[in-house]
Formats: sequence, C-alpha cells, structure tokens
Amino acid sequence: MSIRGRAVSSACGIGTLLVGAVAFLSGCSDAAPRAHASVSQAAVSQAAATTAPPASDDFGGPDALGPSTPKRIVSLNPTTTEILFAIGAGDRVVGRSEYDVFPTQATRVPNLGAALRPNVEAVVGAHPDLVILYASQDDRPAYDRLRQAGVATVAFRIDSIGQFERDTRLLGRMTGDSAEAATLVDTVSATLARVRAATAALPRPSVFMPAWQQPIIAIGGGSFLSELLEIAGARNVYADIKAPSAPVALEDVVRRNPDIVLATPVSAPMIRTEARWQAVGAVRRGRVLVFDTTLVSRPSVQLGAAARSLADLIHPGVLPRGPTP
Repeated sequence: MSIRGRAVSSACGIGTLLVGAVAFLSGCSDAAPRAHASVSQAAVSQAAATTAPPASDDFGGPDALGPSTPKRIVSLNPTTTEILFAIGAGDRVVGRSEYDVFPTQATRVPNLGAALRPNVEAVVGAHPDLVILYASQDDRPAYDRLRQAGVATVAFRIDSIGQFERDTRLLGRMTGDSAEAATLVDTVSATLARVRAATAALPRPSVFMPAWQQPIIAIGGGSFLSELLEIAGARNVYADIKAPSAPVALEDVVRRNPDIVLATPVSAPMIRTEARWQAVGAVRRGRVLVFDTTLVSRPSVQLGAAARSLADLIHPGVLPRGPTP
C-alpha cells in the first residue's frame, strides 16, 4: 500500500495493514521514501557467513530449506511478524519494521525502520540468518542484494486468506514450528467456517469499503477484506475488481449504491460530514458503520475474529456471545 500521510492504500500491492491509522504498505512504485544508506560489503559478508538458502516465496525463490532452523529472524512484514509470534518463533525475531506492532511483544523488538525499500545496512547489522520482506517490487532491490550476498531472504505477499494459510505453513516449516503453524491455520479456518455458516442464509447487504478518501481507493475482490465481507454475510460492491484495491470515482460509488459504507474510526467522521459524500445514499441514510481496525486490518492471526467482528456489525446478534477461538 502506498504510504500517504502515514496511511496506506492496501490495494496497490499489499493488503496487509489496512486503511487509516493502521495501514502501511503498497506495491506501487511511488509507495515509500527510498532508503539512502549504503551497504558495507564487510557487514554483508559478516551477516552472510552462516546463512541458509531461502524457501520458495512470492518472488519465486528456490524451494529449499536450510540445514538448520533460523535463530535470528528479521521480519519487515507486519503479517509475518504476527504469525512468527503466534507459532512460537517470536523470541527469535531480532528486527521488525515500524509498522510491526502486533502482538504487543513485537514492539519490544528493535525497530529497523521502513518496511518498504528498507535500510539494508540496518537489516544486515542485526546479523540475521533469515530475513522476511513483503513481496512488493519496492522491496525487490533489497531482496536481490541480500540473497546475492548469501543472506537467506524470503518475501511473502499475503493479500488473501489462502495466502495466509499457505505462508503460515511455510513459515512453520522454515522455523521448525510446523505443528504450531498447522494448529494456527486450522483454528482460524474453523472460526471462519462457523461465521460463514451463521450468515449463509441471511440477506446480503452490499458494502463499500474505502481504503483511502483522497483519492478514493476501494477495497477490491483481490483483498482478504472482500473475502471477510462475504464470510460475514455481505457483498463487496467492488468485488469485480481483481486487485486488492483500486482508485474509483465518487460517481461510480453513487452508481453502485451500496447499502452500507464500512469505515475506520478516523475516516468515518469525514465521510459522514463532507458534503461530497452526501451523494452516496448509504451516507445520507446514516449507514456508515465503523469497524474495529485492531482486528480488521491484516490477513493474519486475527482473521477469524475479524470475520466475527464484521458479522456482528452487519448482522447484529447473529452469532452467540463469547470469545472467538
């Protein structure tokens, strides 16, 4: 997602952290400030001395696992950082990006700065035996340089529920936590199935979910958010867009006439009060609903809870009260 004013559109390429105050990455070429630090060849050689080859990833890295499990991991992808902590590998994470703030324990890990176009020298300085990046073209130069230097580096996109499941299992294999990874995937899948079953027979209101307001960027059918809307018993008015997100005209939003506008706590007041948004029927009718960005923001460990949260918002009372497993 491209970073504009500390917010990001999830659809140019990331789909990880979402809209408003919690969004972060994009695969757009102008997505983030470029890192200007040069990399000391001596530092690269020192970090590369004991690295293992990477596994298959979203940049097409070779399908090979190292002879030993990594002991020092740098993860510059909020989704993979959260997964690593969930499967029991969090104590091996020695570097993260400024956006990796879930779970709370992750904030105690050294912050290495930007997630896109990272400072490679800072990454190498953490002496990792595994680096995990977001698979955006903005990260390709860092990915190539680290791999060419012998530093085990992988990149994952994780824009969809299927990618979350696949890459969680792969991260489990890479870290030696395959059983924990399988349990996490199965638990999330079971919760998603329960929410889907609870909403299957209900009317499906149409929903517009903006990822950004100026320009207007809509969540498209290629995003995990569109999948969550469907599971929660709704229909994304921009499900026909194959990308995770895309810019749209306000006139087209009006034409598609969503029943509900789903917004963040930051964007909802603007949408409710700005004159231009009154052209959208759902806004005029007071159908701007605010979703929980701490849950519904990234395709990760909280996917099941996110689906339940959206179902509770769109179809109040459809699910029994109680904790989400």
